[in-house]
Amino acid sequence: MKPLAAVTAGPSALAALRSDLVGEVAVALEPDMTAPGGGITVIRGARWSSHALEEIRGWLAGTGAEYLLWILDGAPELLDVERLVQCARDSGAAITYSDYVDVAGDVRPHPLVDYQPGSLRDDFDFGAVVLLRADRVLQVETTAGLACGGWYDLRLRLSEGGEILRVPEPLYQMVEGDGRATGDRVFDYVDPRRREYQIEMERVASAHLDRIGALLPPPEDPLLPDDRDFPVTASVIVPVKDRVETIGDAVASALGQEARFDFNVLVVDNHSSDGTGEKLDAIAAADRRLVRLEPKRHDLGIGGCWQLAIDHDACGRYAVQLDSDDLYDGTGVLARVVSELERGFALVIGSYTTVDFDLAPRPPGLVDHREWTAANGHNNALRIAGLGAPRAFHVPTLRAVGFPNVSYGEDYAVALRLSRSYRIGRIYESLYWCRRWQGNTDSALPLETSNRYHAYKDRLRTIELAARRAQRGP
Repeated sequence: MKPLAAVTAGPSALAALRSDLVGEVAVALEPDMTAPGGGITVIRGARWSSHALEEIRGWLAGTGAEYLLWILDGAPELLDVERLVQCARDSGAAITYSDYVDVAGDVRPHPLVDYQPGSLRDDFDFGAVVLLRADRVLQVETTAGLACGGWYDLRLRLSEGGEILRVPEPLYQMVEGDGRATGDRVFDYVDPRRREYQIEMERVASAHLDRIGALLPPPEDPLLPDDRDFPVTASVIVPVKDRVETIGDAVASALGQEARFDFNVLVVDNHSSDGTGEKLDAIAAADRRLVRLEPKRHDLGIGGCWQLAIDHDACGRYAVQLDSDDLYDGTGVLARVVSELERGFALVIGSYTTVDFDLAPRPPGLVDHREWTAANGHNNALRIAGLGAPRAFHVPTLRAVGFPNVSYGEDYAVALRLSRSYRIGRIYESLYWCRRWQGNTDSALPLETSNRYHAYKDRLRTIELAARRAQRGP
């Protein structure tokens, strides 16, 4: 008997299964797809549904195979399935996956990211090919009634009782399926057209957190006391480097806020060399509420700039975010955010509208993170890529947590930590115009940078999972 049973995502992938190790083959088809001939087993059902998964498991049980080779997407050409099986056997991994070669245009390697406990985001990229231990697939108890979360549910359950192993070798080749730039993909997880999908994925992720002892009740810790005098009630914090084209608009929108309390604007100019500093000095000469801070250090990322600002004597009791590319949507934003913070939240997160450089609307438009709920948002935060903007903080509590000195994920790190212990407030009206243009740092990331960013957020989740499991206890 051959050790592999294979299931493909459609007839186009059948050609991939040219290996002496592959025995029985099944094709998973959507209800309206045409079945191939040749005696191939056909499994009908919505692609990632519980029903389709159970059909696959029933078929797999009858094959007697040692492993299930699952082609998740596309039509990859397998280059070394023997090596994939060897690594799976030697490691005993429940799921084994590998890097691949992208043959779209220039042929180039496509490395993936190592799986870790914090890789529980539902969009984790396994590539197109995974090898699953058949006995583990058949042993786990899966969730019924999922319209699109069957694979997500299965791989989380497999991760609970076995290793998920990446082989850092290109063992197949394919045309990479999503050729969009990172700046276009970054909003997929908050697309309002996928609301039912998000609800189902949250349910699957929360059940996983509960099974591993990391699901927490809503946080109730009190805010930390104000431990020193504050010169103003609120400070708008703007980290910047080389944004002479946009910093004037950003600062003007901050200084133009109307509020019943005193506030200032702290711009951390991280050694700009394009005239940004000179522009800020000119504005500050006319309005003393603008404080330009220049770090003594030259190694600060965005998180380090935030830390410098919140530790500065000029910082107010509340710190409110404004990115150097962006603008507040009106003159009442600061007052609106502070009024919410005064209700006892450690962090308040608003909503924003995406626009181009000239402030014309562009997709996806309003980003309001309505997946957040007071009851479970702090748990669901471990599944999604971010919690939204603009962010505003109770500074004494924020100082106790602090920012990591990085330029990607620093906001997510702080939000995860605060959401574990403190109440988070949400504002679902648009407060902020988020400019999406070629100058954005995430507009078109190289693969290596994108992988590093994904791995960092996965590591943050891994750390947070350990802390939450310890907090929940046995």
